[in-house]
Amino acid sequence: MLTLQKDELSLKIRELAKEKKAIILAHNYQTGEVQEVSDVVGDSLGLSLEAKKTNARMIVFCGVLFMAETAKILNPDKKVLLPNPAAGCALANSITPESLDDWMQRYPDHTVVTYVNSSAEIKAMSYICCTSANAVSVVKSVPSNKILFTPDRNLGSWVKKQVPEKEIVIYDGDCPTHDVLRGPDLIKLKERLSHAVVIAHPECREDVLQIADEVCSTTGMISRVAAHPESNLFIIATEEGMLYQLRKRFPEKEFVLADGCIGCRLLCPYMKATTLEDVFHALSEERYEIKISDSIVRDARTALERMLAVPRD
Repeated sequence: MLTLQKDELSLKIRELAKEKKAIILAHNYQTGEVQEVSDVVGDSLGLSLEAKKTNARMIVFCGVLFMAETAKILNPDKKVLLPNPAAGCALANSITPESLDDWMQRYPDHTVVTYVNSSAEIKAMSYICCTSANAVSVVKSVPSNKILFTPDRNLGSWVKKQVPEKEIVIYDGDCPTHDVLRGPDLIKLKERLSHAVVIAHPECREDVLQIADEVCSTTGMISRVAAHPESNLFIIATEEGMLYQLRKRFPEKEFVLADGCIGCRLLCPYMKATTLEDVFHALSEERYEIKISDSIVRDARTALERMLAVPRD
């Protein structure tokens, strides 16, 4: 009965989206049912590009607040809805305009490169933004050799190793969902599943990334699985929602989620906040619209446009 109800609700959502000329975007970490009802599923970079080019009247962003803000910044004349206003981000909350200003005062000669997992205000204070998929390319593209990378220390450390020719100062923020994973726990799992290919997100800690066979964004994980046709077993070190998309695309392969240091699931409560009911009500009532001041939109858009102009590897 529950499955039938979900099917009916999904049908109503699709009907409403068509009626209201809306596009539904969903991040790879959303629940499977939300991914299925969406028009596009992807990572931050892919969804940013999709948001920028859409002709839809309305964007319903099934993700977290900073993603919906990014869509609004790139589409200031469109109505952008966040289905659940509780869908925030611990990493984005780790940096404030005041704390970034303090770091900028401490490193006045450094150019600010900001991970898109940040608020609109932080983006507006930055020279350029990046995602996990293009962070290395973005840092290489910056004319300055002195970089202040914000706010994720794990992604920043990984970028610093890829771009040793630049002086990179890293802000001390993290994604708790990824940061909970420790190298020794991953080693134990790898020993048990000795033939598995380990794919990790660069928001993971350095000791985890050293063990991984591949380090990439969520969309990159799809391409890296495809690049290992001889392997049927993969350990995935990122938020558990990614397994839905991987299992859907590669039903013949087995995917195991890396364990947290205390045996917890790698689950982001913010990414799991959005339900089908939230999407339905967002569309039917056009509620929880993202609104950002014109000045913030202008400055943040400059940083995002610089990012989108960097050639993709």
